[in-house]
Amino acid sequence: MKKLVYFILFTACSLFLAGCQNNGEKASQEQSSQIETAASGSETEEGAAMENPSETTGEGKALVAYFSWAENAQPGDIDAVSSPSVTMPGNVAQFASWIAEETGADRFSIQVTDPYPPDWDSCLSRANREKGENARPELTRSVDNMADYDVVFLGYPNWWYSCPMAILSFIESHDFSGKEIYLFCSHGTGGLAGSVEDITAALPDDCSVSDQVFHAYEEDTADSRDKLNEWLEGIGFQVS
Repeated sequence: MKKLVYFILFTACSLFLAGCQNNGEKASQEQSSQIETAASGSETEEGAAMENPSETTGEGKALVAYFSWAENAQPGDIDAVSSPSVTMPGNVAQFASWIAEETGADRFSIQVTDPYPPDWDSCLSRANREKGENARPELTRSVDNMADYDVVFLGYPNWWYSCPMAILSFIESHDFSGKEIYLFCSHGTGGLAGSVEDITAALPDDCSVSDQVFHAYEEDTADSRDKLNEWLEGIGFQVS
């Protein structure tokens, strides 16, 4: 009888120990599997991050600021026979678009609160009056992060042998200290006239104004991109 009891106890203990061992091995395998799965998941997430890096945007280093009659004219229907009328995009705006595209610079359109007439004769009359008064037309907005830019491309049309007075409003309402300035201009037969000198005089002494100015006759705007790209390369910018 005692032998039977001992046999039953021995068998029960053996089964219990075997069960514990199997459970331990199963738990160990499950734990190992979890570790491998976690490691695999970590590698997958890292690999995905490497293949699809999050998009980041840094502060811009170059700005294209420009004044265009086309973006500063009152809306209205004009008889183009009696007086040339504004068309979109303006010549200066077209140059600005190309410069921004080639250099990756940000663009800023200088606009006045009181738009100009959409016919050329009336616009010139007002521009002449503003120049005579040394006026500073009020602007609709300013560049809030001007300090972010090291390089500024500044574009304008030749108005009365100089620049529009809104260009001087823009210069005087922003800090250009220490910046590199590159000018570009659309003009008629008057060429650059005194515009470069007037703009340079309005800028701080510690900024650098390049003497390599891009300018093109207004009627040649559409065919000026190659010439503009050559200019960009000449002042150290790589173009496509």
